[in-house]
Amino acid sequence: MRLLIVEDDLVIANGLVRVLTQAEYAVDHVADGKQAIRAIQDGVYDLVILDLGLPTMDGTQVLSHLRQQSNPVAVLILTAREDVATRVQALDLGADDFLTKPFHLEELEARVRALIRRSKLGNNLPLQCGNLKLDVPNKLASINELAITLSARELHLLETLMMRMGKIIAKEQIMESLCNWDESLGDNAIEVYIHRLRKKIEPSGARIRTVRGLGYMLEAEHTTL
Repeated sequence: MRLLIVEDDLVIANGLVRVLTQAEYAVDHVADGKQAIRAIQDGVYDLVILDLGLPTMDGTQVLSHLRQQSNPVAVLILTAREDVATRVQALDLGADDFLTKPFHLEELEARVRALIRRSKLGNNLPLQCGNLKLDVPNKLASINELAITLSARELHLLETLMMRMGKIIAKEQIMESLCNWDESLGDNAIEVYIHRLRKKIEPSGARIRTVRGLGYMLEAEHTTL
């Protein structure tokens, strides 16, 4: 699961990055609204944790922009503002949840889990391509109902591909999806993960297709581009 924290207070941001990384999320951080818009456009996120009082573009503007672009990413608002009008405005603009500073980290983690569960599960059906299924919350991949063994990064790669099944995902987006911005992961490493995952899902009727010069795409075997 990949999270974006949009917070200009570096003490709070660093604490959130540390705690959520320890909880095994991939976490990115930006400190202003315009950076947030660019990051969300370029990346694939399961949840955005969004402060309202931001430089360059405040949180309500970021949220409004996302929803105007029909971006469905789950958004958890963090703010020091306690007035009801602020909460109502954020919820009306499309926020999924609201947490007032100061807050307990345990409550934040619980809200993050709940929002991701809600956004991923939908009708509680797993993601599926051919005979390949992925139970996202339980981190379980299977072919014909038989579990297959995947590493944490292979699972995240498969989730990224299945969430955008039938669409081309650029190598750069996959690279960002598999690591934090402060980590390094080269082109060769991406190709290794793609190769390993291809071999493991080969019997399922799903395949990872290389679209030369553009990226990768997950599709059922009979699909043609």
